[in-house]
Amino acid sequence: MRARLVMTALAVALLTGCQGPATGSSRTLINDPMASAPPVGRGLDAQGLATLLTAELAGQRGDFTRATQGYLDSAERYDSPVLAERAVLAARYSNDPQLLADAAQRWRELAPSAEAPARLMAAIAMERGDWQASLEQRLALAEQGGQGELAAFAEAAIEAGVAIDPLLAPLRRFLNEHPRQDDALLATAILEAAAGETRLAGSRLDTLEAVNPDLPALWLTRARLALETGRLSEAREAARRGLEISPEDSRFVLLLAQSQLRLGDVDAAEARIDALVARHPDATDLRLALAQLYLDEGHPAPARRLVLPLIEDDAPPALAYILLGNAAEREGEVDNALLYYRQVPPGDGFLQARLHAARALIEADRLLDARDFLRIERLRHPDMRTQLAALETDLLDELGLEDAALQLLDKQLREHPDDTQLRLIRAMRHYDLGDIAAMEQDLRHVIELEPDNAMALNALGYTLVDVTERHEEGMELIQRAHDIEPDSPAILDSLGWAYHKLGDDQRALPLLRQAYQGQPDQEVAAHLAEVLWRLGQQQAARNVIAEAMQRETDRPRINELLKRIPELAPEQ
Repeated sequence: MRARLVMTALAVALLTGCQGPATGSSRTLINDPMASAPPVGRGLDAQGLATLLTAELAGQRGDFTRATQGYLDSAERYDSPVLAERAVLAARYSNDPQLLADAAQRWRELAPSAEAPARLMAAIAMERGDWQASLEQRLALAEQGGQGELAAFAEAAIEAGVAIDPLLAPLRRFLNEHPRQDDALLATAILEAAAGETRLAGSRLDTLEAVNPDLPALWLTRARLALETGRLSEAREAARRGLEISPEDSRFVLLLAQSQLRLGDVDAAEARIDALVARHPDATDLRLALAQLYLDEGHPAPARRLVLPLIEDDAPPALAYILLGNAAEREGEVDNALLYYRQVPPGDGFLQARLHAARALIEADRLLDARDFLRIERLRHPDMRTQLAALETDLLDELGLEDAALQLLDKQLREHPDDTQLRLIRAMRHYDLGDIAAMEQDLRHVIELEPDNAMALNALGYTLVDVTERHEEGMELIQRAHDIEPDSPAILDSLGWAYHKLGDDQRALPLLRQAYQGQPDQEVAAHLAEVLWRLGQQQAARNVIAEAMQRETDRPRINELLKRIPELAPEQ
């Protein structure tokens, strides 16, 4: 800290030393001897030093946006990857995803062979839902001999429900050039198995086994694939082989126990699980995972045995009560299940427990009891009233009881007219029903109570722009939302669409591009493609549509656009 303060004082002296009158009795101004010198083109001149110091001080004050911009300016000035990396570190604390992406991009440009910026860009792309861009970054890393973590990426994509075919194509192209790349082979096999191409996936694993038979991930994938396809004996043997290679890897223990349970060898599975628990007596998460395994395989009694000791602790985990409730449900003890679910306090797991309880009653043909249960829970936990009412609304919708759901919202809002969350929910319901006037009334009420509610401003503004002729009025609301949240992809999309509706596609295009970069969903894709088409960029428009159709299977806005402009359909 002392060095930093000295550095700051020295910098201030250097920057201001010749700018004021001389001290002492003389009032004669000193001429600047460098006044006629050419400007410094490279090196840490006064401006460069001032920019860096400003960034440092901004970071110390917690102004991470300004700090990031300062480091980026300096990185641009001096082509310094170190300064770009510092910009990234500051941007992480700025809560500005676009700023972080810009800083990472600049770092990547200045250090094209470094792993860290490429991995960061891959992670950013995945977080914003652009899985293909994330894969491209990872494959570029693997091309350079770095760790692309392709197998982990493939598993994450499957868990997120991402369309698999668009990810398989670049992986297969990569394997054509690098047929023995372990991580790519494994990732491709994982995705092929998830796509139902189990024979092809098995062939990939055979190739991998031939070149790297002691790779734990190989046997982990073999065991999982065999389990998913019902080849239980193969799954058991693959899990045993994995345990031989990695005897401390609990995943193989779980897979082996799972295959034994499905083969009916319950005693062997329990013995193995008990041994694992004995080796890790204080591992609460392990107990919970094993109990979930028992429940998944239809064995509630051993699941209950594993979890009961946990609720004797001073602060039992919420999941313990949820699993005990699940076990009671499986054994037909619905009322006992409710007792467990109700013991989960507000916080993590609270709503999940109430959802389980209500569904258990509904499945037992006790809908009225389920609704009474949720009503009583609203009285017991008034701070959770809004969330519980929204939960009951969703359940009624699932049962096809939309009128009852609307009646519940109406009743709650009569009793609590200023509940803005429930008003937003009801507003969206009115929109779905085509009652734009009722939607507007609810959103106006929210905006009156919360003038800076960007969600309400944007929702009303977009609706006025999209489904009415009140475009200027809608634009004004969207502009207000944009002033509050200038980097929101949803609001940027609304703003771009408003300019399109007002006939200014040139101003709409960059906004829609930015929105699509941050939120590449089918609705933003449809808006961007239509504006590109109107501006004469037909191939670019088709490319956006093709990408959106590969990414998403549910795409009503894309389908509606193709009905209006059939020529936008991608070329086969």
